[in-house]
Amino acid sequence: MPSCIIIGAGLAGLTAARELTRHQWQVTLLDKGRGVGGRMATRRIHNTRADHGAQYFSARTPEFQAQVQAMKEAGVVKEWYLPGIDHHPRYVGSSGMSAIPKYLAEGLDIHTGEKVVHVAGDATGCTVRTEAGTVYTAEKLIVTIPAPQVKALLTDSGIQLSTTEQVALDTINYQPCLAVIAELNQPSRIPAPGGIRYEEGPISWVADNFQKGITYDSTTVTIHASPQYSREHLEGDLNKVGEMLIAELHEWIPAEAVESFQVHRWRYSLCDQRHPEPYLQCNTPFPLLLGGDGFGMGNVEGAYQSGLQMARALVGEA
Repeated sequence: MPSCIIIGAGLAGLTAARELTRHQWQVTLLDKGRGVGGRMATRRIHNTRADHGAQYFSARTPEFQAQVQAMKEAGVVKEWYLPGIDHHPRYVGSSGMSAIPKYLAEGLDIHTGEKVVHVAGDATGCTVRTEAGTVYTAEKLIVTIPAPQVKALLTDSGIQLSTTEQVALDTINYQPCLAVIAELNQPSRIPAPGGIRYEEGPISWVADNFQKGITYDSTTVTIHASPQYSREHLEGDLNKVGEMLIAELHEWIPAEAVESFQVHRWRYSLCDQRHPEPYLQCNTPFPLLLGGDGFGMGNVEGAYQSGLQMARALVGEA
């Protein structure tokens, strides 16, 4: 039975794992986080919750449309129309965006809390070592973490890419995002259907999670800072960041309505410069494919397509 280790249990890694497993591959997924999904994240805040990473997604390619349809039928996703934004259906997790990766993770061999610190191998396969000292082996390796983390891992492992491969990774660029989730003691004043995109200023996005349909007896709002504001305040006092961004939205969120708030740093949020192909196959001593939302279409659908195409490439080689 052919085998593969996948580093990163976001949408690309989960999709690749599902496709390989469907073809009877032995697949091990490793992720440094406490759960799966990466930026498809829903956070608990007291007795309620809020999406604080990816807010919605589209489905334009046939493969992803089929996957979304299956998730709709399973009650995992639903449509969310946003006036002024929508020219085609947008989708969200029915109980939060994290419901999607949790659904895709069912039945897979996933090890969370495992940060990979070293990779090695030869033409016969690879060895992966985690920070905890656990060692995994397989014939193939797929890496779906953000490009800067890929470069650091390969450097720490003493693996040198070709000039072309290095340039490809160097051209991938991510913008950071500071995300605020606030718990309210009353409904927000955000107009229906609950999402506003801003083209300028310190805020790029605000959403009412109650109107979005992922909370039922309380209101939370999610605020995404603009890339520029996030870069300027990424290492600053997060409490001050939260207070400043909430104050910017006094029209929609009265100060007296805020019970509590949390701020999360997304260092690698929006990939605004991507590798044009859905993945990169490296000429390394062991079989290595790099992918994720920094490749191809980008965003949620691009991550799905990247994972799918990497898996199909390996199945075709086997």
